[in-house]
Amino acid sequence: MSRRERVAEVQRSLATRRPRPPAPGDVRLSLIIPAYREADRIGSTIKRVRTELEPLVGDGELEIVVVDDGSGDGTDLAARGAEADTVVVQPVNRGKGAAVRAGVQAASGRTVAFTDADLAYAPAQVHDLLLAVEDGWDVVVGSRAHPGTTTSAPASRLRSVGSRVINLATRSVLLGDHADTQCGLKAFRSDVARILFGRGLIDGFAFDIELFAMVERFDLSLTELPVTLHNMDESTVRVGRDTVDLLADLGRIRWYARRGRYRLRPGEDDALLPGDPPSGH
Repeated sequence: MSRRERVAEVQRSLATRRPRPPAPGDVRLSLIIPAYREADRIGSTIKRVRTELEPLVGDGELEIVVVDDGSGDGTDLAARGAEADTVVVQPVNRGKGAAVRAGVQAASGRTVAFTDADLAYAPAQVHDLLLAVEDGWDVVVGSRAHPGTTTSAPASRLRSVGSRVINLATRSVLLGDHADTQCGLKAFRSDVARILFGRGLIDGFAFDIELFAMVERFDLSLTELPVTLHNMDESTVRVGRDTVDLLADLGRIRWYARRGRYRLRPGEDDALLPGDPPSGH
């Protein structure tokens, strides 16, 4: 099969929703917030998420999971003081990928999503992703490149250049036409989330690209939604260094794939067996 044929096959697979059994979980939505040295901000973040998102999700149906990624500044205490439902503390700083993986393990929602502590994407936007997951998509991602996306403040030139480099480099590991792999707003069926994050090996920012690679490999469905973005100058992302690290991680993803590290374990694909179609489809 030629690369063009493989690309077309992957694109068809990504765009095809499969009938699945109901996703397991105790609440409707778990929102994971990875946090590194966010003691001064995490309280207001949790309060805003609760205020804006809970009325849309339903009383008692939202679980906020904060993962303190080895901050050492009291982020965990501030999160508990702000009444996060679950606080996970990483003993050392390992990176966003490792933090989100820990949050997925602790989550109990039927849909699992994550967003950044700076709330560059207003919490209410998570509801759009939730509805799309409940409509039958395995994975739903925000896309800053979507025609419907709006941005209240332009990204810096350095950040824009870094994004273009990343998007070009991802073609070395991905076949699908993914316009934006790095948007910090993504949601998953809970069983799909556990499969993906249970196989993940990348701790840094390339963990998003690793997720896309596994989505393609496991024949999962994926759709992109527009977002409204408020760029945050105080972000902990260091564009130059993080772009270099991400490119190195792309090489690791290719090596892991060749070594068969992304194969499903026996029984892991049970969640992917056909079930009743989503309501209305």
